This record gives sequence, C-alpha cells and structure tokens, in this order.
Amino acid sequence: MAGKPKLYYFDGRGKMESVRWLLTAAGVEFEEEFLKTREQYEKLLQDGALLFQQVPMVEIDGMKMVQTRAILSYIAGKHNLYGKDLKERALIDMYVGGTDDLMGFIMRFPFLSAEDKEKECAHIIQKATSRYFPAYEKVLKDRGQAFLVGNRLSWADVHLLEAILMVEEKSSDVLSEFPRLQAFKANISSIPAIKKFLEPGSQRKPVPDDKYVETVRKVLWMY
Repeated sequence: MAGKPKLYYFDGRGKMESVRWLLTAAGVEFEEEFLKTREQYEKLLQDGALLFQQVPMVEIDGMKMVQTRAILSYIAGKHNLYGKDLKERALIDMYVGGTDDLMGFIMRFPFLSAEDKEKECAHIIQKATSRYFPAYEKVLKDRGQAFLVGNRLSWADVHLLEAILMVEEKSSDVLSEFPRLQAFKANISSIPAIKKFLEPGSQRKPVPDDKYVETVRKVLWMY
C-alpha cells in the first residue's frame, strides 16, 4: 500500500496551499516537510528531487512531482475530481486557469512594500469583482447547478472556494453583489472534509505573515 503523499514546501500558503486543499477535498491524508533553512533546500537540489530546481514538490505514488499544475492535475484525475470526459476536463481547466490568474495577484501580495500593498489590495478587489466573480456568477446562473462542471464536486469548485476566501480576507463583503457565489461558497464549505479543513487546527495555513516572507526570502536567497 502506498504511503501518504509528502509535501515539501514552506510552512505557509504559497503555491502549495491549493495542493493541500485538493488533497483534503479528495479525502487524502498527507505529511509535510517544511523548508526552514537554505541547507534543506540545497539538499533537495543535490539529491535531484527538484527537476526544475523549484518547489513545491510532492512525493506521491513513487514520483517526485514538481510544477503545481501537474501535481494538481494528477490528484484531480486520480480522485475523480477532474470531470467525466474530455469536455468536462477542458471546462475545469478553463475555470481553474481563471482562478489561478486571480490567486496570482494575492500570492504576490505578502512580498510587496507597505505602500504597494495598499494599492494592490484595491487592485485585487477590483479584479475580483469586475472580471472573475461576474464570470463565475454567470456560469452558475446559466447552469442552474450547485457545481461549476457536471453534477458533482470537481477541482474547479475547490479552487474557486479557496480563491473566494482569499479575496474575502481583503474585503469581507466582496460577494455582496454575487448571490449565486454566496450560495456556492456555503454549499462547498459544508462538504464534511472541507468543513473540517476550514476549522482551527487543520493543515490549512494562515494568511502569510512577515515570518513566512522572511523564511522564503532566506531559503531562496531572494535578496
């Protein structure tokens, strides 16, 4: 029997957080090794564990997988979160791609200066409410279903909930004009595995703080 997936990343959100979300939604327990020193990172490099000299890296099913999109696609496909056919998979990829674009703005946020953070916060909210959330609101309206694709939970739903909660951390009333997204958020959040993940004490990571930023900079020599 294969062991639990093992995640190699920092003790924070970054690009690994979506992997944590998707494994949780799939009901898969996982272990983590947090990078705290440059020496840990260099050992992974020396061992040939990082194909492109980057993290995230996930040990799963005998593979050392890098590239976040590939990791997520594998997990989604393995655990029936990637649609029932090629068309559904294409839609999931499309919706996940849009959500990725929005999350990219938020992921860069902790590394900005105080002055730039103020401007970027407004920019994130503007992008979310004028471009991304209207698109997903329309998808849900047109489909008349609880899920973005098909009639069951998919990677696209998990990814969108993660993004919604990230934007709400910047502005708590950001969904006020999007009733279908409000219902979507309530529905997906009530799925038992996800509900537990959203409770204190889970492997979900908090909003990145200065300590997280400093650790990333130190390990990756971002100076």
